[in-house]
Amino acid sequence: MLSGFNHLTLAVTDLDRSVGFYRELLQLRLEAKWDSGAYLSLPGLWLCLSLDPARKTEPAADYTHYAFSIDAGNFPLLMARLNAAQVTPWRDNRSEGDSCYFLDPDGHKLEVHVGDLASRLKACRQAPYAGMEFFTDP
Repeated sequence: MLSGFNHLTLAVTDLDRSVGFYRELLQLRLEAKWDSGAYLSLPGLWLCLSLDPARKTEPAADYTHYAFSIDAGNFPLLMARLNAAQVTPWRDNRSEGDSCYFLDPDGHKLEVHVGDLASRLKACRQAPYAGMEFFTDP
């Protein structure tokens, strides 16, 4: 049986640029780095960056993305840093809680989000999506 999320690996085209983005801008902890990769972490997340020159295409048009949690008090600070770094947005926030959707240097779709599953379900119970059903009690 699965016991949780293990790790996330992202293909990158410039390892040093990507390590800098995740380490300095998003403040993940750099655990290890080698010629073709790096390991970074947040509590509960192991992120692997893997050098892959085949990644040099435009990001996909679908909604697949990777979301990081942030508390409400730190959200404006991170927004200021992201704006100063001129990151590329890829979507406007359309859901409960503050969110920012942006691309990393290789076009991976990222999100920082204030809130969690419980707050999302609470908001959805008040204004359900079309055809939404709930299978747990609030």
